[in-house]
Amino acid sequence: MAGERKLTPTHEAPYRGLKVLDFGQGIASPYCAMLLGVYGADVIKVEPPEGDWSRYLGTTYGNHTTLSAVYNRGKRSLCLDIKHKDGIAIAQGLAKNADVLIEGFRPGVAERLGLGYESLSRDNPGLVYLSISGFGQSGPYAKRPGSDSVAQAFSGLVSVNLGTDGVPHRVGTTISDVVTGVYAFQAIATTLFARATVGTGRWIDVNLCQSTAALLGHKVAEFILEGGAPRALNVPAGTYQTQDGWMMVTLVNEPQYKRLCAAIGRDDLASDPRFADFARRADAADALIPQLREIFPTLSTEAWLSRLHAADIIAERILNPGEWLRNAHVAATNASVCQETPGVGPVYTPRTPGIASLSEDRLCPAPDVGQDSYDVLTEAGFDRAAIDGLVQCGAVRQAKR
Repeated sequence: MAGERKLTPTHEAPYRGLKVLDFGQGIASPYCAMLLGVYGADVIKVEPPEGDWSRYLGTTYGNHTTLSAVYNRGKRSLCLDIKHKDGIAIAQGLAKNADVLIEGFRPGVAERLGLGYESLSRDNPGLVYLSISGFGQSGPYAKRPGSDSVAQAFSGLVSVNLGTDGVPHRVGTTISDVVTGVYAFQAIATTLFARATVGTGRWIDVNLCQSTAALLGHKVAEFILEGGAPRALNVPAGTYQTQDGWMMVTLVNEPQYKRLCAAIGRDDLASDPRFADFARRADAADALIPQLREIFPTLSTEAWLSRLHAADIIAERILNPGEWLRNAHVAATNASVCQETPGVGPVYTPRTPGIASLSEDRLCPAPDVGQDSYDVLTEAGFDRAAIDGLVQCGAVRQAKR
């Protein structure tokens, strides 16, 4: 039983010895599994014959897109056809000895396949079983298809992300998928901690819409207490174009506004009664912000940052991902990590926060579909002839080496 296996944690690999089955596709489920791998778990990515759909979403490099190459690092790939009876039998057998199983099927599908929590936990009561979906395993929307964009829209995130055109926009990255993966990882971590004493695992239900809503925090409280959309919190905070780029300026207290006005040479804005405090500045934003937008293009970003930082104003240049990667601070703090991925090349990604030393650098690159099928099944007790037979009948696929 998985719950009886003794783990051998270290600070660099606290989940060393943990066995994880990752049936997820896309980003949220694979990212959660990848985080377990970052912390030392043995993660087996179980893919269908066609592979994880993230391998084909976007520009392909070899057998990967950036999605599959980034979120499947540190894993081994077992290619199973779980529509085949032998494929299902293999998956069920592997689950008997797994500590964690992660699935991202639509609600009810895993159970129909014979891979639901109730059936698997009978043979493996220590199993920590995580289901990730768009809207959750129950409720009137449970069967609806979900996605990152749907979660951003449903949760309210899009509504609070208004552009200068007045149109609500989705955030320009897969924030719902990523935060769902983080919340799922957190839920698994706490369940593993409890399992050490309780002795059993549990079924964890994490969904994209709830995870994204959790990001909004005080926004939900504000909306109710203020009887609708609240006024802006910290006017004139925002993005401003400079002579040679863009920067972000923000304020968190009243003295900063006066210092901002002095730094830009507009003390008159500090004494104007229309802009006397955050509440009045929010009401008069249409009169204040255009004046700042006329001032900032007169100097370079670097010149403004020098002035603003000297005045202890919170401000920073707006970087694109490539500029972030090349930034001196990022380099000095080892904030990025790179894996050479066969058929792809160097895959750069931000380092996972909070890990001990540079253990993430030792992760293996994302695997090809079925790259490790023989190895995984051999470890599970199958001999070569049996595996060859499973490959021939189509239940298993092994990538060419």
